[in-house]
Amino acid sequence: MKIVNKKAHFDYDILDRFEAGVALTGPEVKSLRGGHVKLEGSFVRFIGSETYLVNGQIYPYEFARVEQYDSRRTRKLLLHKKEIISLKSKIEGSNLTLIPLS
Repeated sequence: MKIVNKKAHFDYDILDRFEAGVALTGPEVKSLRGGHVKLEGSFVRFIGSETYLVNGQIYPYEFARVEQYDSRRTRKLLLHKKEIISLKSKIEGSNLTLIPLS
């Protein structure tokens, strides 16, 4: 099942696309496979030399423990160092925003 951010195409002009992995915990993977994800309003932020997905919501998996689970926690994106450097240089030089499409 593919999760798509439908509002991104209406709110933004898409200039370029990159594919990145996301560091998840076990119950988050199960929830993601079930399609319990909301990407509207999420964006990517550079912290140091790493990229993070901010405000992306993965709902708790119904059969896992939900104690101290934050569905909107910041998640690390897995990109190559060259990709991070090129993205960071594009973003700093202009008024652009990185958003997840799917």
